[in-house]
Amino acid sequence: MSAPRLQTRQSRRAAHRARPSPDRTRARRPPKEPGPPGRRTPGGPTPTALLRPALPAALLLFIAVTLHSGAMDTLVRFLDFGAGVLALVSLSVTVLWGLAATDRMVLQTGHRLLAQAVHRGTGVAGLGFLGLHIWVKVAEGHTTGVSVAVPFTDGARPVLIGLGTLAAYVFVAVAVTGAVRGAFTGIAASRWWRALHMSAYLAWGLALVHGLKSGRAAAGWALAGYAVCLAAVAVRLALRLRDARTNSGDLP
Repeated sequence: MSAPRLQTRQSRRAAHRARPSPDRTRARRPPKEPGPPGRRTPGGPTPTALLRPALPAALLLFIAVTLHSGAMDTLVRFLDFGAGVLALVSLSVTVLWGLAATDRMVLQTGHRLLAQAVHRGTGVAGLGFLGLHIWVKVAEGHTTGVSVAVPFTDGARPVLIGLGTLAAYVFVAVAVTGAVRGAFTGIAASRWWRALHMSAYLAWGLALVHGLKSGRAAAGWALAGYAVCLAAVAVRLALRLRDARTNSGDLP
């Protein structure tokens, strides 16, 4: 092969290597260069930009209409009675699902995990309704912040309000320690955690007495529902204690 042809081929290869690829050309596009025609936004404000100032105005208008129509007063009156009932119902369901999560005779592993998830979810809901119940009672003047914080200091009903305060403290302690269950490692710490968690049953009983006696008289269907919950918890707790004794007796 002659030298001129060899030089021609080498020059073509060098030119081909030096030629930029389409991908590199796109990557090196200056920042101010407009994008492809399909991605360009048309002139004028977008619908999202138009809606941004309208959302706060609509929210303020909704609040104003709600206050003017008296719906807020109706909601507060409902929460004055309903928040405590919702808290007690949620905590009752929490206790029942907590007992169900310990069953090993009927429920499989997957079912127990589902029961534990429902137990935690209803517990969070119960604490939320409990906080709302306390806020409404203080806001409406039925009790004071000191009576809520310090048990048995209410002027009108110290015992009944104090039982509710004690139950609230125990429920919060059980929820916090349940959320950090992994921190209680070791036999002694595990026993302390279990004893504190079992105290939720006592707190639930105190909350039941508080809910039935400290407020307005409960309706017949409410009394029947509380009785069913109490019987169900008592039966399930008795079965759990029996199973625990049986399993401990089988150990060498």
